[in-house]
Amino acid sequence: MRCRFFYLLLLTGFSAIAQNREYTSHNSAAVSYYQKANGFLDRQDRANAIVQLKNALSVDSNFIEANIQLADMYRSLQQPKAAVPHYRKALDLNPNFDRGVYLKLGESEVNIGQYKQALIHLEKFITYPDLTAQNRFYARKLIADCNFSINALEHPVPFKPVNLGPEINSANDEYLPVSTADERTLIFTRKIANNEDFYRSIKQADNKWSRAAYLSKQINTAEYNEGAQAISQDGKYLFFTGCNRPDGQGRCDIYVSQRKGDDWSKPFNLSAPINSPGWESQPSISADGRTIYFVSNRKGGYGGYDIWKCRLGNKGWSDPENLGPNVNTPYDEQSPFIHPDDSTLYFCSNGWPGLGNKDLFVSRLSHAGKWQKPDNLGYPINSYGDENGMSISTSGSYAYFASNSLGGYGGFDIYMFELPPGARPHAVTYVQGMIVDAVTKRPLEANVEIVDLATNMPVYQNATTHNQGDFLATLVTGRNYGLTISKNGYLFASENFSLIGQEAHKPFNIEVPLNTIEVGRSAVLKNIFFDINRYDLKPESRSALRYLIDFMAINPTVSIEISGHTDNVGNDKINQTLSENRAKAVYDYLVNNGVNAAKLKYKGYGKLQPVAANNNDENRARNRRTEFKIIAK
Repeated sequence: MRCRFFYLLLLTGFSAIAQNREYTSHNSAAVSYYQKANGFLDRQDRANAIVQLKNALSVDSNFIEANIQLADMYRSLQQPKAAVPHYRKALDLNPNFDRGVYLKLGESEVNIGQYKQALIHLEKFITYPDLTAQNRFYARKLIADCNFSINALEHPVPFKPVNLGPEINSANDEYLPVSTADERTLIFTRKIANNEDFYRSIKQADNKWSRAAYLSKQINTAEYNEGAQAISQDGKYLFFTGCNRPDGQGRCDIYVSQRKGDDWSKPFNLSAPINSPGWESQPSISADGRTIYFVSNRKGGYGGYDIWKCRLGNKGWSDPENLGPNVNTPYDEQSPFIHPDDSTLYFCSNGWPGLGNKDLFVSRLSHAGKWQKPDNLGYPINSYGDENGMSISTSGSYAYFASNSLGGYGGFDIYMFELPPGARPHAVTYVQGMIVDAVTKRPLEANVEIVDLATNMPVYQNATTHNQGDFLATLVTGRNYGLTISKNGYLFASENFSLIGQEAHKPFNIEVPLNTIEVGRSAVLKNIFFDINRYDLKPESRSALRYLIDFMAINPTVSIEISGHTDNVGNDKINQTLSENRAKAVYDYLVNNGVNAAKLKYKGYGKLQPVAANNNDENRARNRRTEFKIIAK
């Protein structure tokens, strides 16, 4: 926004000067055409103004004012390639006629990739005295672009884009692709005539994409445009931008729709504090679904369009927080994409040093929780054109984007390319599961929570749907996680995943059967941890113990037995004592945290109740466990 305002300042400023000086042309016809052009400009008729300026130059090509005015016209129409020859002609005729030409020419040369020539003209411009602070600032910004670009062209990064094919691309424009965590579903925007709608493609068993299908009549409309979307990692929630809708708070707002079987719910406006009377767009949702990043021109930013975020808490969405000066600039930052590692942010900007117009950047979250200054993804990923709307696969190895300059099927097509190693996010994997009734095998609606065992903080909280019973959550490598599934009337189930020492990992696919609460049924507390040959509860056990405490509170008539078990290695008497002490440690923790002791018993069984043969390390680990069993209800 500020850039375009600045363009107009330069343009109108020249016109006023030109009308109050003696012309450099003495050809009456040329001067007449030039004056007619100014008349058309006063009426905002640029098309006819250009015609008259061309007429003026056809009879006097050395008419400096007409050359500059025509170049200004092309520049205002974002046609820098047409503007450059006329600016250069004016400088050739008189280098000191108008110092502003050096800035406008330098900007135009940056926008067509002629960085060395632009650098000469911009450095000449800043030698002039008494420049406005705004002009000097902008010139130095363009000089930084030139210096970066000259170096980037000499050190290209790997870039081999692959068109996703006719199943996704068509003669229309396709852009803004995003995929689910399992990379099996791709949702993108297709523009037909002047209407933007969402389409979906599914990756088949042979890894080929299905023919794109209209997403949903619940979301797509004939009256309004839908675009700039984000899909939750499990594919159940679609956040998107809707403009000029009757329920909108501003020109563009952010909406959310929930998947309902094969269709979607009616979109819901996220309202304040996310949406405002201003412009909110281009949402991106974190892996846990509790932080939304978006673009806004609301007050309190650094200028133009900024990237903001809101966090979902117990009382709803927090007030928007600007990502700060290490991301946002006095110019425009747009198209944020937060990777499922929740610490790597991709976006486009025309404020940070780049190759011209908008470039793609990556910023990383520091250990202190602050966004670091971004890195340009480099040439030829970036060019002197506009690059935006990129998303990254969950694996972090490749990116999706749209381009209209690589051939293809017509207009903008969707491509993918392998991301250079230095631009990749942290390695992540995902756990995908199905929750079923242990007896009937019917899918269940249940609560799913995954915690980081080192911090006991949730990294995923959601509920499955009753007719599908599925969930999907991403996990960052290098950590240990505990998974707990709970549902009223059922014993809860638990699992853990260790991703320490692994930079990459195949996804976890599990089916979790839940047992109804019946006397004699038991569940293994897989997230209760002890050191070897010790019975002190480790801090990582707190989240599992919290679930057991909640279970007893929700089911006050139930009585349980806590049991400890070992493998067959070592002295039987020592194992028996160890198993009993471990069961008592859990019992004591529960009592100390408010559970009625009359509803609890504990017992150690040593090696007497194995669940697997003690013939290898994996089976022995299964036998070393803590359980709880229903003994009364």
